[in-house]
Amino acid sequence: MSELIQRVEAELLAPKGIESADVQSAIEHMLGRNVDYGEVFIQSARSESFGIEDGIVKDGAFSVDAEDIRADGLHKAAVAAKSVAGAGSRGPAQGLRVVSADSLYNTQDPISSLSQEQKVALLQQVDQTARAVDPRVKEVNVRIAASHSSMLVMASDGTFSADIRPLVRLDVSVIAEDQGRRERGSAGGGGRRDLASLSAGDWADDLAREAVRMALINLDAVDAPAGPMPVVLGPGWPGVLLHEAVGHGLEGDFNRKGSSAFSGRVGEQVASSLCSVVDDGTLAERRGSLSVDDEGTPTQKTMLIEIGILRGYMQDKLNARLMN
Repeated sequence: MSELIQRVEAELLAPKGIESADVQSAIEHMLGRNVDYGEVFIQSARSESFGIEDGIVKDGAFSVDAEDIRADGLHKAAVAAKSVAGAGSRGPAQGLRVVSADSLYNTQDPISSLSQEQKVALLQQVDQTARAVDPRVKEVNVRIAASHSSMLVMASDGTFSADIRPLVRLDVSVIAEDQGRRERGSAGGGGRRDLASLSAGDWADDLAREAVRMALINLDAVDAPAGPMPVVLGPGWPGVLLHEAVGHGLEGDFNRKGSSAFSGRVGEQVASSLCSVVDDGTLAERRGSLSVDDEGTPTQKTMLIEIGILRGYMQDKLNARLMN
């Protein structure tokens, strides 16, 4: 992790003439009043995307989102933060200690893992694969996107952590037509890896075929009958439904404030005994995984509901401290 921190410092701090000691000084200045906690979070990100429609490159975009950090700006931010606190005093910030965590992904720039020509060739390959599946395919849209972000966080509790985060994605959308009826199908995926991985093996072509399969199924689809009925959910998007229906209610701040249906119910049965819910940020190269979160804490595998029994909540530093 120390080598990673040096890389991020060289990217985010050195060009501005700032050292980690300047950041720690700002944090210590912030704690001059009755301030419970202070941190400095710095991030920079670069993103690129290409899209083709009917075999022709129709758009491309590149953006840089970087925070303009200066030593005097850090001081002013510390003064502003301290001004909202009541009178009083705190001890000095703890000495910085590097947070060690297992790296869950390659930190090389995914944008440069393919040349511009290779990116266009991948898009065209997916387009051609989709069209070859069935003559009823009339339109194909393919898009690839990649981002490369760096973050550095230093906090009054001694946290000193950094991360370099790649993220790539490939999306395919097709329209199939039969006897005047037109339907759409789509598929996509990606993760925290490089663009070159998208062209490895048959993965990209399989996405094209899946998008066509969905469009052809929709051509024959009929309206679902009305009324209640059993529903079986497979892996994938149901995770998003679970997140919206249950996940937000399991966040620590809602439970600390008593506004969640799960407040004060740890140890009680809140779901079917067939149901367990796990929040896992440690799966290698997955889109939702991080080596460390934005507070510099290594991600974990947290059991939230176990065979129907509520075991705990998802916490950040503040709510974990307030809820003991």
